[in-house]
Parts: sequence; structure tokens; C-alpha cells
Amino acid sequence: MPLNEVNWLAAIISALVGYGLGAAWYMSLAKPWMAAVGLSEEDIKGPDGKQSPMPFVIAAIANLVIAALLYGVLVHVGDFSVRRGLMSGLMIWLGFVATTQAVNYAYQMRPLRLWVIDTGYWLINLLAQGAILGWFGEG
Repeated sequence: MPLNEVNWLAAIISALVGYGLGAAWYMSLAKPWMAAVGLSEEDIKGPDGKQSPMPFVIAAIANLVIAALLYGVLVHVGDFSVRRGLMSGLMIWLGFVATTQAVNYAYQMRPLRLWVIDTGYWLINLLAQGAILGWFGEG
């Protein structure tokens, strides 16, 4: 599917929602996440006391890419609907995100609670983006 066929309004809205969910998720789970990763607030802010904007920029771009490609998946699944969007998001999460992160975290000997926090975010992100894209439909 060519990029000019993406419903960009729906993709941008779903990317913004996914980004916002990430902000809320990680702000509410900041302390357990930092403990699981082994970082302090000082580590995150760096020597100058300021946090780099790069993780936020990367997250915004990643959410837009996810939205555009999830839209492409929905085009191939068939009729757009909230249900199909939710199911597509769930299947992508289960088949690709949860599994690959489980393998990576196992080899990195990361704690289970970190996997739960990180993959939990991607689950709600993909469900929300899928629902939004399914609701908007082809455009």
C-alpha cells in the first residue's frame, strides 16, 4: 500500500493518542520503571541536569510509523471497524511485541516487572491506535 493512500488524519490522531498514552503510562509508573531498569532520576537527566529530547522525538516518530503501518494492516484485513482495529492491535502486540520483548528481556536478564511495564504500554498503545484507525476507516 502506497503511503499516499494512508488516512493521514487518522494516523496523526492515533499517533498523538499513542504518544499521550505513553506519557501518562510512564509518568504514573516512573518509579517502578526506573527501579526495574536500574536508573536514578539523576541518570536520566544527565550531567547537565536536563533530560535529552531525543527519546521523546524518537517516540513521536515511532508512533507515527506504527499508525501508518497499522493502517496498512487494516487495509489488508478488510472492512474497517473498531473491532478489527482492536483485534489487529492485539494480534500485532501478541505476535510481535510481547514475544520479541520477552526474548530480549530474557537474554538481558531484565526483571519481569520491566517486561510488564514496557509491553503493557505497547498493548494499550496498539489497542488504542487500532480502535482509532478502525473507527476512522479508509479515507
